[in-house]
Amino acid sequence: MLIGEYQHSIDPKGRVIVPSKFREDLGERFYVTKGMGKSLFVLSPKEWEKLQEQIMAMPMSKARQLQLYFFAGAAEVEPDKQGRILLPQHLRDHAGLTKDIAFVGVSRRAEIWDAESWAAFNASLTQESIAEAMDELGL
Repeated sequence: MLIGEYQHSIDPKGRVIVPSKFREDLGERFYVTKGMGKSLFVLSPKEWEKLQEQIMAMPMSKARQLQLYFFAGAAEVEPDKQGRILLPQHLRDHAGLTKDIAFVGVSRRAEIWDAESWAAFNASLTQESIAEAMDELGL
């Protein structure tokens, strides 16, 4: 399970260290693609396959946008000996990544956020919105 929050920096070549705890769950090779809003999704091969299967099971008229969004710009990555991956420029641009980033565990996937965007997202959460979501889950 991918959990926790880790702060890292992107080097001038576009490489970022993947937290070692995440590398254990993600495997030797994994996928980075556009996420929701200003983030990137990081998926293990197993979760990538699940995403593909779910989207491919949809009618083409509904699946096409998701196929283009998630698959067209995705990158299969493999950490180097220092645990770094290269984030392609188009993915860095999508998430607004410049230097400081947050690597966040979200159960079955990780997300990469610009550190300022991550802080702003957290600041936008209210106790009321969390309570409302918990009520929907019956918690």
